[in-house]
Amino acid sequence: MDRRTLLTLLFAVLVGSTNLAGCLGNDLGDIIPERKGIPGGLTLACLTSSSYTSMVVEVDYEPGYKPLASSTDLLVERLTSVCDKPEGISIEFQEVNFGQQGDWSAEDVRSKAWDQKTASPLEGSTLRWQLIFPAGGYEEASVLGVAVDASTVALFGDSIDEAEGPLGRPSVEDVENSVVIHEVGHLLGLVNLVYQSPVDHEDADHPGHSNNDDSVMYWAVESTDIVNFIFGTLPNDFDTDDRNDLAGLADGSIPIRDQLWSRV
Repeated sequence: MDRRTLLTLLFAVLVGSTNLAGCLGNDLGDIIPERKGIPGGLTLACLTSSSYTSMVVEVDYEPGYKPLASSTDLLVERLTSVCDKPEGISIEFQEVNFGQQGDWSAEDVRSKAWDQKTASPLEGSTLRWQLIFPAGGYEEASVLGVAVDASTVALFGDSIDEAEGPLGRPSVEDVENSVVIHEVGHLLGLVNLVYQSPVDHEDADHPGHSNNDDSVMYWAVESTDIVNFIFGTLPNDFDTDDRNDLAGLADGSIPIRDQLWSRV
Protein backbone atom coordinates (compact mmCIF):
# COMPACT_ATOMS: atom_id res chain seq x y z
CA MET A 1 0.00 0.00 0.00
CA ASP A 2 1.51 3.37 -1.03
CA ARG A 3 1.77 6.34 1.33
CA ARG A 4 -1.07 8.34 -0.30
CA THR A 5 -3.49 5.42 0.04
CA LEU A 6 -2.48 4.89 3.66
CA LEU A 7 -3.05 8.56 4.52
CA THR A 8 -6.45 8.50 2.81
CA LEU A 9 -7.53 5.48 4.83
CA LEU A 10 -6.25 7.04 8.07
CA PHE A 11 -8.20 10.23 7.35
CA ALA A 12 -11.41 8.25 6.76
CA VAL A 13 -10.98 6.36 10.03
CA LEU A 14 -10.39 9.54 12.04
CA VAL A 15 -13.35 11.41 10.56
CA GLY A 16 -15.70 8.48 10.96
CA SER A 17 -14.78 7.66 14.55
CA THR A 18 -16.84 9.33 17.30
CA ASN A 19 -14.61 8.01 20.10
CA LEU A 20 -11.53 9.83 18.83
CA ALA A 21 -13.10 13.28 18.90
CA GLY A 22 -11.96 14.03 22.45
CA CYS A 23 -8.31 13.31 21.74
CA LEU A 24 -7.77 15.10 18.42
CA GLY A 25 -4.99 17.61 18.82
CA ASN A 26 -4.60 21.07 17.35
CA ASP A 27 -2.13 19.75 14.81
CA LEU A 28 -4.96 17.95 13.02
CA GLY A 29 -7.24 20.97 12.95
CA ASP A 30 -6.24 22.06 9.46
CA ILE A 31 -6.93 18.75 7.75
CA ILE A 32 -9.85 17.36 9.77
CA PRO A 33 -12.94 19.59 10.04
CA GLU A 34 -14.00 20.39 13.62
CA ARG A 35 -16.98 18.31 14.66
CA LYS A 36 -19.71 20.54 16.07
CA GLY A 37 -22.04 17.86 17.46
CA ILE A 38 -25.54 18.37 18.82
CA PRO A 39 -26.76 20.10 22.00
CA GLY A 40 -25.69 17.74 24.78
CA GLY A 41 -22.74 16.45 22.75
CA LEU A 42 -20.26 17.72 25.35
CA THR A 43 -22.28 16.83 28.44
CA LEU A 44 -19.80 14.28 29.76
CA ALA A 45 -16.89 16.63 29.14
CA CYS A 46 -18.60 19.13 31.44
CA LEU A 47 -19.90 16.78 34.13
CA THR A 48 -16.60 14.94 34.64
CA SER A 49 -12.98 15.98 35.17
CA SER A 50 -10.98 13.01 33.93
CA SER A 51 -9.80 14.97 30.87
CA TYR A 52 -11.14 18.52 31.22
CA THR A 53 -10.37 20.05 34.59
CA SER A 54 -11.36 23.64 33.82
CA MET A 55 -14.02 25.37 31.77
CA VAL A 56 -14.30 28.68 29.96
CA VAL A 57 -17.55 30.17 28.72
CA GLU A 58 -16.79 32.58 25.90
CA VAL A 59 -19.39 35.36 25.69
CA ASP A 60 -19.36 37.16 22.34
CA TYR A 61 -21.67 40.16 22.12
CA GLU A 62 -22.36 42.95 19.69
CA PRO A 63 -22.04 46.56 20.92
CA GLY A 64 -24.95 47.33 23.22
CA TYR A 65 -25.80 43.66 23.80
CA LYS A 66 -23.44 42.67 26.59
CA PRO A 67 -25.32 40.40 29.02
CA LEU A 68 -26.11 41.51 32.53
CA ALA A 69 -23.56 40.67 35.20
CA SER A 70 -26.27 38.84 37.14
CA SER A 71 -26.78 36.46 34.20
CA THR A 72 -23.14 35.49 33.80
CA ASP A 73 -22.58 35.28 37.56
CA LEU A 74 -25.60 32.99 37.85
CA LEU A 75 -24.33 30.91 34.93
CA VAL A 76 -21.02 30.22 36.66
CA GLU A 77 -22.88 29.34 39.86
CA ARG A 78 -25.22 26.89 38.12
CA LEU A 79 -22.47 25.22 36.09
CA THR A 80 -20.25 24.91 39.15
CA SER A 81 -23.07 23.14 40.98
CA VAL A 82 -23.31 20.35 38.38
CA CYS A 83 -20.00 20.20 36.49
CA ASP A 84 -16.81 18.75 37.95
CA LYS A 85 -14.18 21.36 37.17
CA PRO A 86 -11.60 21.45 40.00
CA GLU A 87 -9.60 24.22 38.28
CA GLY A 88 -12.66 26.42 37.99
CA ILE A 89 -15.17 27.86 35.54
CA SER A 90 -14.65 31.34 34.15
CA ILE A 91 -16.22 33.79 31.68
CA GLU A 92 -14.34 35.49 28.83
CA PHE A 93 -16.03 38.50 27.18
CA GLN A 94 -15.44 39.63 23.63
CA GLU A 95 -17.18 42.47 21.79
CA VAL A 96 -17.67 41.53 18.13
CA ASN A 97 -19.54 42.49 14.98
CA PHE A 98 -21.27 39.43 13.56
CA GLY A 99 -22.18 41.22 10.33
CA GLN A 100 -25.58 39.54 10.18
CA GLN A 101 -28.42 41.24 8.36
CA GLY A 102 -32.02 40.36 9.15
CA ASP A 103 -33.31 37.49 11.26
CA TRP A 104 -31.08 34.65 12.40
CA SER A 105 -31.50 30.98 11.50
CA ALA A 106 -29.87 28.12 13.41
CA GLU A 107 -27.27 27.81 10.66
CA ASP A 108 -26.56 31.55 10.86
CA VAL A 109 -25.93 31.19 14.58
CA ARG A 110 -23.69 28.18 14.06
CA SER A 111 -21.56 29.66 11.27
CA LYS A 112 -21.24 33.19 12.70
CA ALA A 113 -20.45 31.90 16.18
CA TRP A 114 -17.76 29.52 14.95
CA ASP A 115 -16.17 32.35 12.99
CA GLN A 116 -15.68 34.16 16.32
CA LYS A 117 -14.60 31.28 18.58
CA THR A 118 -11.21 32.05 20.06
CA ALA A 119 -10.33 28.39 20.62
CA SER A 120 -11.58 24.87 20.05
CA PRO A 121 -14.29 23.61 22.44
CA LEU A 122 -11.86 20.87 23.47
CA GLU A 123 -8.45 22.43 24.00
CA GLY A 124 -5.86 20.85 26.25
CA SER A 125 -7.53 20.31 29.62
CA THR A 126 -10.05 23.13 29.15
CA LEU A 127 -13.61 22.73 27.95
CA ARG A 128 -14.93 25.81 26.16
CA TRP A 129 -18.56 26.72 25.50
CA GLN A 130 -19.76 29.84 23.69
CA LEU A 131 -22.72 32.15 24.21
CA ILE A 132 -23.39 34.80 21.60
CA PHE A 133 -25.55 37.89 22.11
CA PRO A 134 -26.23 39.32 18.65
CA ALA A 135 -28.32 42.20 17.42
CA GLY A 136 -31.60 41.18 15.82
CA GLY A 137 -33.89 38.25 16.48
CA TYR A 138 -34.46 34.64 15.55
CA GLU A 139 -36.43 33.65 12.47
CA GLU A 140 -39.17 32.39 14.80
CA ALA A 141 -40.10 35.62 16.54
CA SER A 142 -41.21 33.92 19.77
CA VAL A 143 -37.77 32.37 20.38
CA LEU A 144 -35.55 34.11 22.95
CA GLY A 145 -32.59 31.74 22.81
CA VAL A 146 -31.38 28.70 20.91
CA ALA A 147 -28.74 25.98 21.33
CA VAL A 148 -27.40 24.97 17.91
CA ASP A 149 -24.63 22.44 18.57
CA ALA A 150 -22.58 20.90 21.37
CA SER A 151 -20.90 24.15 22.44
CA THR A 152 -22.89 27.07 21.01
CA VAL A 153 -25.88 29.06 22.23
CA ALA A 154 -27.42 32.32 21.04
CA LEU A 155 -29.47 34.71 23.19
CA PHE A 156 -31.47 37.41 21.41
CA GLY A 157 -31.39 40.55 23.52
CA ASP A 158 -33.98 42.49 21.55
CA SER A 159 -36.50 39.68 21.96
CA ILE A 160 -35.63 39.29 25.64
CA ASP A 161 -36.27 43.01 26.19
CA GLU A 162 -39.65 42.69 24.49
CA ALA A 163 -40.54 39.69 26.68
CA GLU A 164 -40.69 41.82 29.83
CA GLY A 165 -44.13 41.35 31.33
CA PRO A 166 -46.79 43.94 32.12
CA LEU A 167 -45.79 46.27 34.96
CA GLY A 168 -42.23 45.00 34.60
CA ARG A 169 -42.90 41.49 35.87
CA PRO A 170 -41.08 39.36 35.00
CA SER A 171 -38.32 41.92 34.52
CA VAL A 172 -35.81 41.89 31.67
CA GLU A 173 -33.18 40.79 34.19
CA ASP A 174 -35.31 37.88 35.37
CA VAL A 175 -36.02 36.81 31.79
CA GLU A 176 -32.36 36.98 30.74
CA ASN A 177 -31.21 35.06 33.81
CA SER A 178 -33.67 32.26 33.11
CA VAL A 179 -33.08 32.03 29.37
CA VAL A 180 -29.29 31.89 29.80
CA ILE A 181 -29.52 28.97 32.23
CA HIS A 182 -32.20 27.28 30.12
CA GLU A 183 -30.09 27.27 26.96
CA VAL A 184 -26.97 26.11 28.78
CA GLY A 185 -29.17 23.37 30.24
CA HIS A 186 -29.62 22.16 26.67
CA LEU A 187 -25.82 22.08 26.26
CA LEU A 188 -25.89 19.83 29.34
CA GLY A 189 -28.25 17.51 27.45
CA LEU A 190 -31.44 18.42 29.29
CA VAL A 191 -34.08 17.11 28.87
CA ASN A 192 -33.49 13.70 27.21
CA LEU A 193 -31.46 15.19 24.36
CA VAL A 194 -28.64 12.62 24.62
CA TYR A 195 -30.10 10.16 27.13
CA GLN A 196 -33.37 8.78 28.44
CA SER A 197 -34.29 9.81 31.95
CA PRO A 198 -35.54 7.09 34.32
CA VAL A 199 -38.13 9.66 35.47
CA ASP A 200 -40.97 10.90 33.27
CA HIS A 201 -40.37 14.66 33.42
CA GLU A 202 -40.19 15.56 29.72
CA ASP A 203 -43.09 17.59 28.35
CA ALA A 204 -44.83 15.40 25.76
CA ASP A 205 -45.80 18.42 23.66
CA HIS A 206 -42.39 20.11 23.87
CA PRO A 207 -39.59 17.51 23.46
CA GLY A 208 -36.34 18.39 25.17
CA HIS A 209 -38.11 20.36 27.89
CA SER A 210 -39.39 19.78 31.40
CA ASN A 211 -43.05 19.46 32.31
CA ASN A 212 -42.36 21.13 35.67
CA ASP A 213 -42.87 24.89 35.70
CA ASP A 214 -40.53 25.15 38.69
CA SER A 215 -37.64 23.95 36.51
CA VAL A 216 -35.57 26.33 34.39
CA MET A 217 -35.94 23.69 31.67
CA TYR A 218 -39.71 24.26 31.51
CA TRP A 219 -40.73 24.65 27.89
CA ALA A 220 -42.04 28.22 28.16
CA VAL A 221 -38.77 29.68 29.44
CA GLU A 222 -37.07 30.03 26.06
CA SER A 223 -40.05 31.69 24.36
CA THR A 224 -42.22 34.76 24.72
CA ASP A 225 -44.66 32.56 26.66
CA ILE A 226 -42.39 33.40 29.58
CA VAL A 227 -44.62 36.41 30.36
CA ASN A 228 -47.18 33.92 31.69
CA PHE A 229 -45.08 33.83 34.87
CA ILE A 230 -46.27 37.32 35.84
CA PHE A 231 -47.91 36.02 39.01
CA GLY A 232 -45.15 33.60 39.94
CA THR A 233 -41.37 33.39 40.31
CA LEU A 234 -39.48 32.82 37.09
CA PRO A 235 -37.40 29.63 37.44
CA ASN A 236 -33.64 29.98 36.99
CA ASP A 237 -32.39 26.69 38.43
CA PHE A 238 -32.56 23.01 37.58
CA ASP A 239 -35.10 20.99 39.53
CA THR A 240 -34.48 17.72 41.37
CA ASP A 241 -35.24 15.56 38.32
CA ASP A 242 -32.84 17.60 36.16
CA ARG A 243 -30.07 17.32 38.74
CA ASN A 244 -30.67 13.61 39.27
CA ASP A 245 -30.39 13.08 35.52
CA LEU A 246 -27.08 14.96 35.43
CA ALA A 247 -25.76 13.01 38.43
CA GLY A 248 -26.72 9.73 36.74
CA LEU A 249 -24.98 10.75 33.54
CA ALA A 250 -21.87 11.73 35.49
CA ASP A 251 -21.60 8.46 37.42
CA GLY A 252 -22.54 6.29 34.44
CA SER A 253 -25.80 4.92 35.84
CA ILE A 254 -27.72 6.61 32.98
CA PRO A 255 -26.45 5.71 29.49
CA ILE A 256 -25.48 8.62 27.25
CA ARG A 257 -25.11 8.92 23.48
CA ASP A 258 -23.83 11.27 20.75
CA GLN A 259 -20.80 12.48 22.71
CA LEU A 260 -17.86 14.28 21.09
CA TRP A 261 -15.72 13.12 24.00
CA SER A 262 -16.06 9.81 25.82
CA ARG A 263 -14.49 8.53 29.02
CA VAL A 264 -14.26 5.03 27.45
